[in-house]
Amino acid sequence: MSSAFVKEPEGGEAFEDLPDRPISPHPNFVTPEGFSRIEAELERLHREHAAAQEADDKASLARTARDLRYWTARRNTAQVVTPPADAAEAHFGSTVTIQREDGRRQTFRIVGEDEADPAKGTISYVSPVAQALTGKRVGDVVQAGASEAEIVAIA
Repeated sequence: MSSAFVKEPEGGEAFEDLPDRPISPHPNFVTPEGFSRIEAELERLHREHAAAQEADDKASLARTARDLRYWTARRNTAQVVTPPADAAEAHFGSTVTIQREDGRRQTFRIVGEDEADPAKGTISYVSPVAQALTGKRVGDVVQAGASEAEIVAIA
């Protein structure tokens, strides 16, 4: 008989074994804003988990339990790094503007892995571009992807 016609077990056992989200081996550096986002995410997930329990929604229970494990681990390992007051060099938390060889300007803020969203101008401190920028000063030329770029501002 085809497995397409076999009835699934009652109770949603298929959702009980969602794999944990992978946790980075790098130190969990976060900005103060990033730590606040972790706290907010945990609060939201606790509410969703309670609602899933109330509704006996096995799929949501499994997903929220997995996400709660991840964000709890990330909160427990978070090392809040205050952005440097000195903008002479690019560091974790710095906002760096580069000018590419073709004249394009791009601005990035170097943040923690969970905070990174390149489309919004934030990059993880472990990304190749952030690694190239860290420790550099205005006027330095760095490898940014396939081309070079000059650092034109650090805030």
